[in-house]
Amino acid sequence: MDEYSEARNRMADYYDENLAGISEIQTPKRAGNSTHVFHQYTLRVKNGKRDELQKYLAEKNIPSMIYYPLPLYKQEAFLQYVEEDFSLPVTEQLCEEVLSLPVHTEFNQEVLNVIVTEIKNYFN
Repeated sequence: MDEYSEARNRMADYYDENLAGISEIQTPKRAGNSTHVFHQYTLRVKNGKRDELQKYLAEKNIPSMIYYPLPLYKQEAFLQYVEEDFSLPVTEQLCEEVLSLPVHTEFNQEVLNVIVTEIKNYFN
């Protein structure tokens, strides 16, 4: 299990290092006093370009996923517990901006390089 966690963290490190210079995205923040096992590597894509980036990646056969398209409090199962005028604007904004990149322990450096290169190509 530890080797899978380490492999996922190495992938996240690679994404962090190689996507850092793209101003239109924000990579996940990590606290120095904790560890994380990246089941997902979720970016924040700014300027309303999330859906376009996802489409571009799909055209390049690179999977990505929007896991949280709707805040929990807006989902049918929770509507009865929320006041009609309730809102969480930051949550709603994040639901429109986040996109998860693939994280698989079987990926090698070449696969990660293709993903990063295509993201850079999209923003250039």
